[in-house]
Amino acid sequence: MGYMENYEKWLASDVLDNAAKEELMSVKDDAKELEDRFYRDLEFGTAGMRGVLGIGTNRLNIYNVRQASHGVAEYVNKEGAEAAAKGVLIGYDTRIMSKEFARESAKVLAKAGVKVYLFDTVHSVPEVSFGIRELGCAAGVMITASHNPKEYNGYKVYGPDGGQLPPEAVQTVIDAMNAIDIFSVEYADFDEAKAAGTIEIVGPALNEKFLETVQTQQLNPGAVKEVADTFKLVYTPLHGTGSRPVKEILKRIGFKNVLVVKEQDTEDGTFPTVKSPNPENKEAFTIAIDIAKENDVDVIIGTDPDCDRVGIVVRDADGVYRTLTGNQTGALLVEYILRSRKEQDNLPANGVVIKTIVTTELAAAIAKSYGIEVMNVLTGFKYIGEKMTEFAEKKNHTYLIGFEESYGYLVGNHARDKDAVVASMLIAEMAAYYKTKGKSLYEALQDIYKKYGYYAEKTMSYTMPGKDGMERMAAILTGLRENPPVSVNGLDVVKTTDYSAQTITDKDGNVSPLTGLPKSNVLRYDLSDGKSYFIVRPSGTEPKIKLYLGTYADSFDEAMALIDDIIADCVKQFGLA
Repeated sequence: MGYMENYEKWLASDVLDNAAKEELMSVKDDAKELEDRFYRDLEFGTAGMRGVLGIGTNRLNIYNVRQASHGVAEYVNKEGAEAAAKGVLIGYDTRIMSKEFARESAKVLAKAGVKVYLFDTVHSVPEVSFGIRELGCAAGVMITASHNPKEYNGYKVYGPDGGQLPPEAVQTVIDAMNAIDIFSVEYADFDEAKAAGTIEIVGPALNEKFLETVQTQQLNPGAVKEVADTFKLVYTPLHGTGSRPVKEILKRIGFKNVLVVKEQDTEDGTFPTVKSPNPENKEAFTIAIDIAKENDVDVIIGTDPDCDRVGIVVRDADGVYRTLTGNQTGALLVEYILRSRKEQDNLPANGVVIKTIVTTELAAAIAKSYGIEVMNVLTGFKYIGEKMTEFAEKKNHTYLIGFEESYGYLVGNHARDKDAVVASMLIAEMAAYYKTKGKSLYEALQDIYKKYGYYAEKTMSYTMPGKDGMERMAAILTGLRENPPVSVNGLDVVKTTDYSAQTITDKDGNVSPLTGLPKSNVLRYDLSDGKSYFIVRPSGTEPKIKLYLGTYADSFDEAMALIDDIIADCVKQFGLA
């Protein structure tokens, strides 16, 4: 069906409310806008569904949220009556329409005979993941678009282990969605379902259990007590769900001087103080840095709207506040956790650090020095969660920490997704620990570089919106496969790893199989200096191609200069500008 046919179908629907029809009428003369809204259905993938809010098949709205919820209901009911009785936990963040989408999801599931647990107010991703496990649910739903701009929202689905659904389960959801017309989804009356007990509101008791569990992950509680009177940190929830759990956990472990950015401590999905509520961006910390300067603060912590990612800003030796990358924070945490466990004589021989294939190799160097194995998984925390569940079942490894370069970390087995609550707690404790040693986090990072080498990484994103952008991204990846690069920045490509074709090709054209990882539309190129690489990957949640680069050198500046040169050549060769 063409985009104009889709448009006419929606406009003629008796189910579509008047406000939705008015929105469609307002763009009826804009052919480009209509095409973008209706040229495809919003994709439901392994990370769920994410898109710009609005009316249309390629927008997120109550109609495709209902359709997705129907798919989840079919998935649960296919597992049997026991699964339906175990139910689905639904959480939502502070974004525009999050609460409404959560209620619509609950109504559809209730109508399908599935027990629903609905949080009473906004909650973080880790609380939902934890709650699924704690309540013994068959599945879970989180309404969020993570760190995307305010125009976005999304729909994430979790399995009974608290991790995102595996591919087979996702396909069951997709098949059920495709089998029903978007305007034919049935749903219950919310108040009636609530009165009947089919929809049950989840209150503060689960919040308390979550915080108690997170607190057990402390490594050096004595360090916090030692510096509590003088140590100061700034925290910003960036208008999101981190406000309640992060402030509370920092208070519970003994921090007395937590300065909260009041302007950003509001549940406001328009994110009025930032262009994007993304702790990867220094701009999001502008107000926090001003507060830090005024109050002689050593570290700033910020979490994104659904509190699964955390970014930090540290003060260097010259008093300049510097944002750390997700890789740098991850390296600090790996070193801190392994060092602390070794000092306390509880570093397990079968311990494992898990990272994604685009995440810093510095973590591997650190782990190796402690005799700890590092496992690489595909991009996406769901793959880290799958390994954790495998460890729990086979009891063959002890999980220590999992992280990805995009600012997501998890310590502890209480969840199966990124947890910025436990990460914020450990980052703050780590800063206090180094304070007792007379060091800042910035100095601790420099010590890591001196010990293991000056590893540097950079991630570049190239936005390609709309139908044309999707076609352009596909063409770039096809071009890279059909005409692979021979050299970049004067360095030969000595190994090409194609995670989709599951092949490894050396510089002489010899091909060997790639084993141990699922298929993914990712290409990695290793260069002839033996230390540099770059990875090309289309984003799974945004219309972007991402370029990940890494190397190491005798100094951090030298490493970054090399990366920038490689980027420039990649952009020129691959048409990424």
